[in-house]
Amino acid sequence: MSICHFSLLGYAGNYQQIQQELPQLQAQPWTEHVNRRDYQGEWDVLPLRCAAEHQDAHSILQSFTHTDAEHWVDLPVLELAPALKHFLASWPCPVKAARLMRLQPQAVIKPHRDHGLCLEQGEARLHLCLQSNPLLHFYVAGQRVPMQEGQIWYINADQTHSVENLGANSRINLVLDCVVTPWLKEQVYASATH
Repeated sequence: MSICHFSLLGYAGNYQQIQQELPQLQAQPWTEHVNRRDYQGEWDVLPLRCAAEHQDAHSILQSFTHTDAEHWVDLPVLELAPALKHFLASWPCPVKAARLMRLQPQAVIKPHRDHGLCLEQGEARLHLCLQSNPLLHFYVAGQRVPMQEGQIWYINADQTHSVENLGANSRINLVLDCVVTPWLKEQVYASATH
C-alpha cells in the first residue's frame, strides 16, 4: 500500500488549536534539511520529538529517525504549543520522531526513498497537513496524494516519493514516525477500502 487518508477521529478541535499555535512555532529557529541532494529551493525542519540520546544534540540529529533508539522524548519547543503537545501525547500509537517540515514556494523535493519506513516494516510515516496551497503536488510511487489542510495521511516512505510547491505559500506538515500497532493497521486498511 502506498498511501491512504484517514479520519482525525476526535482530534478536529485539537487541530484548530494547533493551527493557532503555528505562527509562534514558525518564529522559532528551523534547520535546513540536511539532505541537500534531495531537494532544490528551501526545505526546513523544526524538530518536536526525538531520540532521547539526541535531546541535547544539534537540531540536525533531532530532526530524523535514523536510529534504533528505544526511548523518545519531547523537545522544549513543545512547551510553546500545548495543543500540539497534547495531540502527540494522546495519539493512539507510540510516536517516535515528530517534526514540522516546511517546503517554501517554488521548492522541489526530488524523488527519493526512506528505506524500510513503511507499515510492513513496523514503522509508519504520517503527515498532518497544517498549511498548503492548490499548487502543491505530492506523489508516492507515481500516485498523487491529494492532501488538504486538516487531513492526516499515511505514506509508504519506502517507495519513491517527491513533492513540488509551485504555489505562493509554504507547505507545512506535521510529520510523525510511529510504531505500527493493530489500531494503526486497522485505520490504514479500512481507509484503503473506501
